[in-house]
Amino acid sequence: MKIYTKKGDAGETSLFGGTKTSKSNIRISAYGTVDELNSTLGMVLSYSLSDQGETILTQVQNDLFVVGATLATPDPEKSRIDQVGDTETQRLEQWIDSMEKELPPLKSFILPGGGGAGSSLHFARTVCRRAERETVQLAESEEISSDAIIYLNRLSDLLFVLARYENRQQGEKETPWIPDRER
Repeated sequence: MKIYTKKGDAGETSLFGGTKTSKSNIRISAYGTVDELNSTLGMVLSYSLSDQGETILTQVQNDLFVVGATLATPDPEKSRIDQVGDTETQRLEQWIDSMEKELPPLKSFILPGGGGAGSSLHFARTVCRRAERETVQLAESEEISSDAIIYLNRLSDLLFVLARYENRQQGEKETPWIPDRER
């Protein structure tokens, strides 16, 4: 089977279920950004991470395939895969709570950065926020499950905490944001 089909050369693509739509459709943007986030997490996994970080990100990558498929399916009744829901979101919350116990409490905003893994996780968080915004925009015009939005919202929190956690594991310092008037 060839990787190229030429079916999208006119600027349209097919969704799950066969419906054709413009590649500029917000649905395509939303699941495309979820795919971008998944690829970003693949880059993060190329760094040296804690065992916990690797386990978390591998599970999240699998979850993101489900989120992407959900967003690519205009009729959820026709979906052939399970959806993310309370179980997956609660798992994210448990990971957040577990890692936060090992981190110093935040007393100010911090600047994104640190080592390679930590700074890449901060970047992944911003891609996740964009995926969430685009998914919310999609939900404003079409009916979709709120579970995908909730999952992406919680995932961005997890990525922030995981960035802090991995930076701490690697001995990287956090840089607090200090407003100009306080410097």
